[in-house]
Amino acid sequence: MGSPPVSPTRAPDPHDGIGVTPGTVAAGDPDAAARWRAERQEAAAAHGEALERRRRADSDRARGMLAELVARALRDGPEPVPLRTVDPDGRRTYRTGLRGWYLRRDHRVAVGTDGEYYVLVRPGGLLGALRRYEPAASDPPLVIGSGGRDGESIDLADAVARVLSGE
Repeated sequence: MGSPPVSPTRAPDPHDGIGVTPGTVAAGDPDAAARWRAERQEAAAAHGEALERRRRADSDRARGMLAELVARALRDGPEPVPLRTVDPDGRRTYRTGLRGWYLRRDHRVAVGTDGEYYVLVRPGGLLGALRRYEPAASDPPLVIGSGGRDGESIDLADAVARVLSGE
């Protein structure tokens, strides 16, 4: 369950990561804790960079899917509709200058005729209702609503198929 005990006859290996903390390495070497922290920071940075590369690759794939959706829909239908933003509670909608296709039934995300992905939830409150709000394009995900409650996420491929079928 926990880390195995560090052998009293062998010094902890800072590279195996088992039972090694700044306190366990620093006992015999004052620079060990600093090296350990630097190694952990490098590992965390490398992990973050790998996640960002994957997110960009996924977004590029999603952009290709949206470009195909726009091309097919403009050629074969359905016709684009005026897109509206929605309050966070979903009760009121507001016009935008955009046209496109809603990717979710709750009309919270859409693809515009420009091929861009839009999150259509506007800031809430009285000030949000009084200000003009034009949604900005964002990076499209491969799964819309990922990390949300059960039943609220949908694969982009399924959303594209639903739009093209006229649903």
